[in-house]
Amino acid sequence: MKELVIVSRLLEYPDAALWQHQQEVYDALAESDVLSKEDAQSLCVFVRDQTQKDVLDVQSAYSELFDRGRATSLLLFEHVHGESRDRGQAMVDLMAQYAEHGLELDSRELPDHLPLYLEYLAQLPREEAQGGLQDIAPILALLSARLQQRESQYAVLFDVLLKLASTDVDSEKMAEKIADEARDDTPQALDAVWEEEQVKFFADPGCAESDIAAHQRRFAGAVAPQYLNISTGGER
Repeated sequence: MKELVIVSRLLEYPDAALWQHQQEVYDALAESDVLSKEDAQSLCVFVRDQTQKDVLDVQSAYSELFDRGRATSLLLFEHVHGESRDRGQAMVDLMAQYAEHGLELDSRELPDHLPLYLEYLAQLPREEAQGGLQDIAPILALLSARLQQRESQYAVLFDVLLKLASTDVDSEKMAEKIADEARDDTPQALDAVWEEEQVKFFADPGCAESDIAAHQRRFAGAVAPQYLNISTGGER
């Protein structure tokens, strides 16, 4: 599904390639027999608006949105396992899944990075790709709701992915659930995390709490729901 490749590229860290090849993106979207005309147009508008800005400004905004705090992280397992030990095994299992389809990762790449996962799905038959999207639909809906709350145009990309998944995840219900979330990307929230990390670093190892307990305490009031149970298509 070339549509998944396009969305994957748009979710990656912006570089000059998008500005140089934007017409190719427009052409590919116009030729799509998978996207509705409305969704194809929405993606075209997203590309147009991005490329009308200076690339450095777009890169800065991207980092502010996806690299500050954890609520809008593009690492899928961040929203499922957090820092628990289950995350490591999930990474191993996903890498094995990639290897079965001939996808070899660079040592710097994390297998649960959403753009990479979309690249993987794009290689599969359409029904299997759709199933892969359905597996992560609760995460996509969560991210869409948070991005809409922040009035980010990137929410469009997640809405398109949810439509491609043909999922029954209730996006409106998800939006209601996160309506009262405290932002975890504010200076105060980031300072609190930094201070906690400093305390943990300098503390006596024999008295330090476990990584998982520290994580749960540190973010308990910051972002909820922090983790999702994607096996049942809903929150845990």
